[in-house]
Amino acid sequence: MNKTLLPIRIVFIALCAAAGWLVCYAISDWDHFRVRAVVVGFCIGTLVVLVDVMLKGFSLRGLSALTFGIGVGVLIAHLVGTSPLLEQGDPAIIYLVRLALFLICPYLATVIALRGKDEFNLVIPYMRFISHEVDVPLVVVDTSVLIDGRISRVCESGFLSAALVIPRFVLNELSAIADSADPHKQARGRRGLEVLNELRKIKNLDIRITESEVARRDDVDAKLVFLAQSMGAKLLTTDYNLAKMAEFQGVQWLNLNTLAKSLRPELMIGERLEIDLVKQGKEEGQAVGFTEDGSMVVVGDSRHHVGRRVQAEIVSVLPTAGGKMIFARRVADAE
Repeated sequence: MNKTLLPIRIVFIALCAAAGWLVCYAISDWDHFRVRAVVVGFCIGTLVVLVDVMLKGFSLRGLSALTFGIGVGVLIAHLVGTSPLLEQGDPAIIYLVRLALFLICPYLATVIALRGKDEFNLVIPYMRFISHEVDVPLVVVDTSVLIDGRISRVCESGFLSAALVIPRFVLNELSAIADSADPHKQARGRRGLEVLNELRKIKNLDIRITESEVARRDDVDAKLVFLAQSMGAKLLTTDYNLAKMAEFQGVQWLNLNTLAKSLRPELMIGERLEIDLVKQGKEEGQAVGFTEDGSMVVVGDSRHHVGRRVQAEIVSVLPTAGGKMIFARRVADAE
């Protein structure tokens, strides 16, 4: 039981019991039933608290769906009950038909609304509670992006102007990974939680935690695609399979790996660059360094310069599956 709600519930039950005693005090004829009235008040208060506990997890979304369902059901029952179909006939039969309509229609409409409460309520927060931000583009973030960590640097740079939507089930998955017995998974999960805290510290970054739990979908990827589709948002991911699933469903996706590749500088033959040589190459006299984007640079006649920064001139560029391999020669007059 929630520690914050516990004292409130106790006070409420006590007030109900006191209310029973006050009723008997106000009505002199009930003076002999004060003890019974206090017990009845106590029982009523306890019953209300039990109903409150049973409704744990019933969110505002569910309440709005319930209200909408009852309203639609009553409207349908009223329209049918006052239609020409029931103008003539036995009054008793007409009364029973109308009674049945007012029982059945609200029930069916309420059940349908509660089953689809996520579909019905996904847009409500952005229309009613923060309507001034309706035009803000939304980006749904998946677990792989938080674990990857580059999202915090991208947001710090200011290139991503959209509001980040992080579903509650993504946070739950991230917490489960952080609590894993596997040390590698545990490290990845904790890294994701650290990145989440870094995002919260970035000024002017709009982060929205959505409590929506997509019904009838157990797979997290399917939930993400459906949520992005329902909200008209883009999906930010580093998972290629998830990106293709989203593309198939008509959801626009953003891939940090694709962004990183597109930001790699286009190096041309004859261009000079400064490179830190970190190890010896395979061939005689070669030394190897890496550019900021991770491309390997093989510099000839530089083995004795390992551990130093040298200036090199590009002589050829070889595309590979992992990026580019650059061959260069050391510029001697730059020493």
